[in-house]
Amino acid sequence: MSVIETTALTMQFGAQRALDALDLDVPSGVTGLVGANGAGKTTLMSIALGLRPQTAGAIRVLGLDPMRDGAELRSLVGYGPERNLLPEDMPAFDFVKHLSEVRGMPRVEARSRASDALWLVGLGEERFRALGTMSTGQRQRVKLAQAIAADPSVVLLDEPTDGLDPVQRDEMLNLIRQISEEYSIDVMLSSHLLEEVERVCDHIVALDAGVLVAQGSLADLIGDEDGITVELVEIDDHPDSVSEVATRLERAGLEVRVDRVTLQVIGPDRDQLLDLTRDAIADVGARVRRIVTRRRTLEDLFTKVPQ
Repeated sequence: MSVIETTALTMQFGAQRALDALDLDVPSGVTGLVGANGAGKTTLMSIALGLRPQTAGAIRVLGLDPMRDGAELRSLVGYGPERNLLPEDMPAFDFVKHLSEVRGMPRVEARSRASDALWLVGLGEERFRALGTMSTGQRQRVKLAQAIAADPSVVLLDEPTDGLDPVQRDEMLNLIRQISEEYSIDVMLSSHLLEEVERVCDHIVALDAGVLVAQGSLADLIGDEDGITVELVEIDDHPDSVSEVATRLERAGLEVRVDRVTLQVIGPDRDQLLDLTRDAIADVGARVRRIVTRRRTLEDLFTKVPQ
């Protein structure tokens, strides 16, 4: 069974279409929901939680309709929102325990789970501190703890590394991966930082202004293709040298993107890329400033989206 499945899911806010006929099939594991701010990530999560009805289309989460089966679904789903609207005077332990009870967990069990969850995220010794006295990194960990404390089947995390420094970000990503692997909890993690998603996720859903750019396993989307970046030197008496090199490479079956005097060349064999690029440059009589090898990344998915 899919974790999240949608058919032509659409969300309209006045003249703005936040989600545009999305057809999604999100499997088990850690899924990265990626896109720039305003891409529709939070809107998709809010619909998946049953917090707002979609304008058109259908969605099922764990086989349930979020609007019709909202209470049952929310007992199975943990959620870590992006915004840090936490009760300043409440101790972290009381906060996590209370939300576990709200999700239907008995009081005694909620106390035990709240303590366990806070220890798991590294806040065991700080669990009785007021939320308002905690740092941004600690508050993000509290949000993760309350999302997992009630033993959910799936957790939705909206920008869980927002406001964290690089060390804290690494720790948070490691925690998310650990929770999924050790406790068999499916995770959907939204982020506008593509490198984060590449590190921790098995599957990807990429959105751009509400439109589905790509979905699938990380391995399939990035593939095993290598690439090189070639920067040429502008030659006054040969102004078309860059476009001529690009044309020769495209005729050889390679994917080429040109930005002024820089070419991004992508193909399945790095040695072949280097050989074909060297030959094309020599045949055209172009001059090279530098050549850098690179791996294909999620950013390449977004560069193909029409602007």
